[in-house]
Amino acid sequence: MSTTKVKAAQLWGKNKDDLKKQLVDLKAELASLRTQKVAGGANSKLTKIHDLRKSVARVLTVINATQRAQLRLFYKNKKYLPLDLRVKKTRAMRRRLTKHEASLVSEKQKKRQMHFPQRKFAVKGWNGKES
Repeated sequence: MSTTKVKAAQLWGKNKDDLKKQLVDLKAELASLRTQKVAGGANSKLTKIHDLRKSVARVLTVINATQRAQLRLFYKNKKYLPLDLRVKKTRAMRRRLTKHEASLVSEKQKKRQMHFPQRKFAVKGWNGKES
């Protein structure tokens, strides 16, 4: 059984089956260390338990991250994206009109813009101050 810390950089290259196997091994080792601790083992077991817990967390993090990356690839060009893969932002930003919706102009507004365009004046406006 391994007693060294698991490095995350080593985990990224492994495939899913290897990661699952390593996770099972780490959990088994953690269970045996916990029983030794209850039985009255040395205090050095506590640091090993701590390291093992962190190693389990690293393996799970890599598994979940790769799974999410695969799901992102799967849903890349689909119409809808699962809620947990969507961009979080803020509630107000999520409910805001899209750029396309904001740029749409109604028929009535088009006619109004066409018949009554913005006037262009040659004389600069007076601001109330003497120069």
